[in-house]
Amino acid sequence: MKTILVIGAGRGIGLDVVKRLSGEHQLFAVSRTITPELQASGATCFEEDVNVSCNFVSQLPDMLHGLVYCPGSITLKPFARLNENDFLKDLHQNVLSAIKVVQAVLPQLKKSGSASIVFYSTVAVKMGMPFHASVALSKGALEGLTKSLAAELAANSIRVNAIAPSLTDTSLASGLLSSDEKREAAAKRHPLNKIGKPEHLAALTAFLLDEQSEFMTGQIIGADGGLGNVRV
Repeated sequence: MKTILVIGAGRGIGLDVVKRLSGEHQLFAVSRTITPELQASGATCFEEDVNVSCNFVSQLPDMLHGLVYCPGSITLKPFARLNENDFLKDLHQNVLSAIKVVQAVLPQLKKSGSASIVFYSTVAVKMGMPFHASVALSKGALEGLTKSLAAELAANSIRVNAIAPSLTDTSLASGLLSSDEKREAAAKRHPLNKIGKPEHLAALTAFLLDEQSEFMTGQIIGADGGLGNVRV
């Protein structure tokens, strides 16, 4: 049984990751809000905003085998309407807080002798999409961090990978999927003619945490219905 820390576990992809791993591993879940569903998962829960602090670290075990950083944002605005606070908010949420968490738990990850870190990017970094300047900038930085950490931490047998999904049916994306018409239009933008589900990403995350992926590091893995590579 591994010890795994999931940041942003209260809803969406993070919650599905916890559900997927529940019963198989010792889980530690951090969220700004502890929901009944998260409590029922059996994970040890910490109610904390990692943008502000990482006090939960003192209550973690001495060894961690996995870290999953799930917080994200969808700041979609015309470039001319974006201001400095928009960019800074996305950078803090998507990159700087991830850095803070990794630095805080790096000693525990090193002690495991074989650890895995999983980040979340977006297909918008690869594709270039209108109105995505802020989120793509921050997630692009996260992809750079993924590859740099993979290189630096390989000597410690710590693997670092990122998943880059397209639009996924979570509460974060609810405004983009608020009607049947919007859902149909969103699905049609993907070669597979469907919208991503958080359980798909949770399954991929579980694989990246497992020994089955022990020869993978520094990868940006598209889970995007073919949008990033396929034209039909």
